Amino acid sequence: MTDMKTKASARPVPTEGLKRPRTGSRLAPIATILAGGVLVLILSYTLEPFRNYQLATVGAYFCVTAGLTVLTGLNGQLSLGHGALMATGAYAFALTQNTWLSLPLSFVVAIVVTTVAGAVIGLAAARLRGPYLAGLTLAVAIVVPSVTSTFDETFNSDQGLSVVLDPPPGTIPMERWQAWLAWTGALLTVLLLAFLVRGAFGRRLRAVRDDETAAKLAGVNVARTQVLAFVVSAVCAGVSGALFAVLAQSVSPGAFPLTLSLFLVMAIVIGGLGSLFGALLGAILLVALPTFAQSVAEQTGSHRLEGNLALVVFGVVLIVVMLAAPGGLASIRFTFIRRFRRQR
Repeated sequence: MTDMKTKASARPVPTEGLKRPRTGSRLAPIATILAGGVLVLILSYTLEPFRNYQLATVGAYFCVTAGLTVLTGLNGQLSLGHGALMATGAYAFALTQNTWLSLPLSFVVAIVVTTVAGAVIGLAAARLRGPYLAGLTLAVAIVVPSVTSTFDETFNSDQGLSVVLDPPPGTIPMERWQAWLAWTGALLTVLLLAFLVRGAFGRRLRAVRDDETAAKLAGVNVARTQVLAFVVSAVCAGVSGALFAVLAQSVSPGAFPLTLSLFLVMAIVIGGLGSLFGALLGAILLVALPTFAQSVAEQTGSHRLEGNLALVVFGVVLIVVMLAAPGGLASIRFTFIRRFRRQR
């Protein structure tokens, strides 16, 4: 018996099969981002200028929906003020760009400013739960536009600021250059988020979301995790706002209304909470549904309908998706995979 135990313990442990899934899981986000970059590059050469602009808009929205789905879906914090954080990043970008005329510096300043804003709001949000947290972020969405009106000498009140940009390099069309820039920011943002949520930080986010008491007993600093989650999400919103400043070449309070924050929340719910793929679907819907609503309003000839139809369409789509796929559109693929495996 002793010889048999010794031989069994002396057998080499097959570690190769255990290492490969880890390596594959680490390389999967990089491979996905590279494939997405190639797809965007191909589309930018095949689409007409207006469609390229819409493609760039999807990329800009993808930044904020990815950060918001991490905050709400993985950490359980509901924010109704991410439109205001986008405005913060956009104004920081515009002021820096108009002064120094440097895109890299302007993006860095936008990230720094929204990091500080996210930390301040996150510290307050870490003490609140449920409707109180939603009320705080809703107040932020209301306060930011009023700040631009109060300091009108700096922010030019409701007229906003024009953004000075250098022309695209070479003979590249402006819309194609905007698409490349927006999706470079989006893909880099999503790549960093993918590595964050797959590591220890992502496990802490889920632990706090599922049970704060159990997370504390496991040694997780709940308040610090919630603040960091809000900061990460705020930075993503700041990058998105800076990209929108580049796309519109102007910044104004009207570009970031309260309804934008509501649309962002509905988009990540429809796409699928906690899923970066769902955040992409939500970003596509943020561009596709208002365009559809606008075309319907133009056909009916009602200007009053044009302002409210987008919200109605989002609400209807939200109800239909929640009835058909409670996990969002991103969960449909898993349903098909499970059915396919059962049939096999």
